[in-house]
Amino acid sequence: MEPTSRGLIVFSDITDLDPAPAEAALHGAGYSTLRLDLPTGAMHTGTPTLPPGAETAVGMIVGWARITPEVMDAFPDLKVIATCSVGTDMVDVETARRRNIAVLNLAGVASEEVASHALALILAAERGLMPGLQTVAKGGWTEEFSWRPRRLSELTLGLYGLGRIGAELARLAAPLFRDIVAYDPFVAAAPHGRVPAGVRLVDEARLLSASDVLSLHVPSTPATRGMVNEAFLARLQPSTIVCNVSRGDLVVEGGIRRALAAGRLRAYVADVLAVEPPQGTPELTGAPDVLLTPHIAFLSTTSELLYAQQPALSIIDYLK
Repeated sequence: MEPTSRGLIVFSDITDLDPAPAEAALHGAGYSTLRLDLPTGAMHTGTPTLPPGAETAVGMIVGWARITPEVMDAFPDLKVIATCSVGTDMVDVETARRRNIAVLNLAGVASEEVASHALALILAAERGLMPGLQTVAKGGWTEEFSWRPRRLSELTLGLYGLGRIGAELARLAAPLFRDIVAYDPFVAAAPHGRVPAGVRLVDEARLLSASDVLSLHVPSTPATRGMVNEAFLARLQPSTIVCNVSRGDLVVEGGIRRALAAGRLRAYVADVLAVEPPQGTPELTGAPDVLLTPHIAFLSTTSELLYAQQPALSIIDYLK
């Protein structure tokens, strides 16, 4: 912990991101830093044990640690929390708001990367990359490949949510799909809500019934957690591909597995799981109609630096 007169910024936990760029920015602005190892489990409760001096922190950079009211109790001088992600579901935002602690996220840092990854997953599913790879691995060739891709220019892409990432996916996918429809009540209600060219806003019922591919682009909130359940899936066409690059807890994974087994869903592709990292082998792995990647949609050489550095810059700017 470097001596300073401006205050202490703590890292709640160290993720796969290199904290050095953030530390360098903070030290250059006159702040000291300290790396902690706060619990990341969703069920964690209780006040953490801190090293001496940590309780004086005025700012916190959060990776996966759960920032509960008890954790905030341990930092009475805390003014700002910056997350290393677009989502803020690891922070009890309502408690932070009541205590006048600002919560800053990383909106826009990796919109292009996440949208590109979603499109890659969708194309891999539709073109049958997983069954194709498995066919070759088993010694088979064209005759043994039973998957039948559809022509993309005859399909409708549905976007559940039209924020930065949903809009970027629409831009990337527009030349490929026949039609792009989106449901987003916040965009629809905005007086000057901007809808990307080529996208039609529809209601939820129309989105679910019209989509050949449905891509999820909503945050994890009490209203959205578990929304993709069996009742939701029953409203989709049986040939729908569902893509999730948002948050794993939007989806009831058992419902996805049962819908796939019953032929009510064409494929499921995702970069997120309800529990991360998974405890053992995820129940959705191994099936030819499922493609999972290990929460890497945000990654690129550019975004990795921005993810590591931007939370520190946001804190510096806020504390000015």
